[in-house]
Amino acid sequence: MKLYYAPGACSIGIHVLLEEIGKPYEAEAVNLRDGGQFQPGFTAINPKSKVPTLVRDDGSVLTEYPAIAVWLASTFPEAKLLPQGAEGLARALEFTDYAVATLHMQGFSRIFRPANFASSEDDQAAVKARGEEIFTKGLGVFDKALEGKDWLLGEFSFADSALFYLSFWWADRLKKPLPAHVAKHYERMKARPSVQRVLKAEGLA
Repeated sequence: MKLYYAPGACSIGIHVLLEEIGKPYEAEAVNLRDGGQFQPGFTAINPKSKVPTLVRDDGSVLTEYPAIAVWLASTFPEAKLLPQGAEGLARALEFTDYAVATLHMQGFSRIFRPANFASSEDDQAAVKARGEEIFTKGLGVFDKALEGKDWLLGEFSFADSALFYLSFWWADRLKKPLPAHVAKHYERMKARPSVQRVLKAEGLA
């Protein structure tokens, strides 16, 4: 397997899952700041020009965070990343999709790249504020879900990796406080050897 990632991007969550699995894989950084995702060498692999991108051992390519996470968890059941039963899988996908589609794409995208949503600098301030509102509301949803639990589904699963990358962005990149239960979850994630290895490998430790 080979993971194409960008240091500190959402792909950090998939990077963590690969470390949790413990099987051999390669990891290649894509420089998003320099437009590496648009270079022919990468677009030939993933024409969507985004990370994470996973090239599997048979040469086939898998994209999109939830799809990669589910495939990894299903393919390597010994890592215990896949919740038991249809209900557990549905809930894990529910959390993961909410993290990626709402907090990331609707919230953080407005905070990090307001110019994509408004051309006027005056309007961009309102865009960023709306992004923070979406992200903050979402963190509240996750905080409620974590009441009385160490992990989102009770036991660690691939869904926790998605919340991890959101927490990393909020706490480490934006230097904003996490709600209490999410903050404890983030500390538990950072204590995992898999996360520590990934942070070091991506130059974020």
